[in-house]
Amino acid sequence: MKKILTGLACVASFSTFVSADFLRAEMGVGAWSATPKGQILGTTTGFNGVDTAQEDAQTNVYAWALVKHFVPVVPNLRVEYVDITSEGKATGSLGGVSIPTSTNTQIDMTQVDLIPYYNILDNTFWITLDVGLDIKMVDVSYTVDPVVGSDGYSSSETLALPLGYVRGRLQVPTSGFGVEADIKYIEYDSNIVYDVRAKVDYTFDISPVIQPAVEVGYRMQKYQTDETKDIALDLDYSGVYAGVALRF
Repeated sequence: MKKILTGLACVASFSTFVSADFLRAEMGVGAWSATPKGQILGTTTGFNGVDTAQEDAQTNVYAWALVKHFVPVVPNLRVEYVDITSEGKATGSLGGVSIPTSTNTQIDMTQVDLIPYYNILDNTFWITLDVGLDIKMVDVSYTVDPVVGSDGYSSSETLALPLGYVRGRLQVPTSGFGVEADIKYIEYDSNIVYDVRAKVDYTFDISPVIQPAVEVGYRMQKYQTDETKDIALDLDYSGVYAGVALRF
């Protein structure tokens, strides 16, 4: 996480030395209140059972940065980060030992998205349209609490998922308001992963070099996948988010 945040800071620092005519950059940070729904299926003798998510909203930190440049053919770059943690209750067995329904579980999914993209429209008649590829790296850590006769269960794995990426934005003329939405999506066999957002933001035109902004939106994620080695995911996360941003 420290490396990611350091990288985002470097993007912001570098952009202050380059004219906006040649390079544009944005970065932001905020909080996402995500409510989990769904189940995790344990598929090994270490944990063989079903884990149902507790539908309690958790506050998760997110960050993002993008760079647009003037070089043709070479894609622009957007980088995103979010760390989702949720809890559940498991039934089944741990190493052959039956577990009570009150057994607590926790899953943590640290996500880094590397998105090379092209501007199909770049504020053309106040409309921006980006198309690209999202390389989503997800560090999945999963634990089931110990019970009598078992020390519990834990697993961790990193998933690399290629998703299609589309982003659209409308800048309201003669105002600082913008409306934006983006989607990342992949579906293959019985696996579906998507990440969808819609937001409204306002940019304060107080400086020709750095313009602060605020954003409020709604985000939904779905992980329906058996790509992990020991567990199968069928989880949804959704909720509002809010943050601040800087445009250079």
